[in-house]
Amino acid sequence: MTITRFIQPRLIQHRDADGNRHVILAEGGDARLLVGVATTRELAAIAIAAGQSLADAARTRISDTPVDLDAELAAGRLLPAIDHPDSARLLLAGTGLTHLGSASGRDAMHKAAAEHQTDSMRMFLEGVEGGKPAPGQVGQQPEWFYKGDGQSLVGPEGPLTSPAFAQDGSEEPELAGIYLIGDDGTPFRLGVALANEFSDHVTERHNYLWLAHSKLRQAALGAELLLGDPPADIRGTSRIVRDGETLWEKPFLTGEDNMSHHFANLEAHHFKYAGFRRPGDIHVHFFGTATLSFSDAVTTRKGDVFEIDAAPFTLPLRNTLNIAEADTVTVRTL
Repeated sequence: MTITRFIQPRLIQHRDADGNRHVILAEGGDARLLVGVATTRELAAIAIAAGQSLADAARTRISDTPVDLDAELAAGRLLPAIDHPDSARLLLAGTGLTHLGSASGRDAMHKAAAEHQTDSMRMFLEGVEGGKPAPGQVGQQPEWFYKGDGQSLVGPEGPLTSPAFAQDGSEEPELAGIYLIGDDGTPFRLGVALANEFSDHVTERHNYLWLAHSKLRQAALGAELLLGDPPADIRGTSRIVRDGETLWEKPFLTGEDNMSHHFANLEAHHFKYAGFRRPGDIHVHFFGTATLSFSDAVTTRKGDVFEIDAAPFTLPLRNTLNIAEADTVTVRTL
């Protein structure tokens, strides 16, 4: 029997004990260091210039040096699936209400303030009707939000820090598309990664116009960049561990079979803005989810551990909730 989780190649960024960076290619159960490149972004630029796939560019640089990915993850030496040496050149953004069933929790948050069908439900239903247009056409525009730049990106095993002023810090298990803008302004999807699109749902529940405030948070990205087209049906588990015990656990579904939008439609509406097609920039775009512990009345607290896993990814995305110290900002007049 074919094991689905091992079919597609994955790229992993690594920093060794001496601080040197490497890229790892994992295929099947085998993972090996690449030679001649230090970052996935560097390898992607080479592949674009050569007119070859990212997987093929990696295979031509494979070494004989094996890597134990589980051991390196445990040692804290695996980095986010992508990064940029200039954090201002990496943009974190996303789309919501994209998954079948994703409107129910959002609608419940907002319905108390509405006497009619909420804007969230209307947007979801419009996506169900027009989010999967015929090839070559652009469909219904999705909800869109901005999360921050590369300063807000957290890797596997790193802490997810909620601001002191936040009213909630909760997980959102999902896929993130990873993109590099080519020299001619063409967006290239490098692959997808597991992600935790960390948000403040209490703030959002107060008023949907505060969605922007609720999203300006850190976000975590898994170590593995899954190359090629993502599977249409991805099934995983999201859980919260508190004091070593599972507090909450639930399956989640993603991939286009479980979504109201094609990836292509979400991408078309993101990259239609010329400012998002600046050569050399990296984009991390969160595709949304329908599974939240907040919808099950879970209140997180400092020290909780978020764990997300899903085949065909072989490594979990695990992050501990931290709360920042209060920080008072004073604006001075010059």
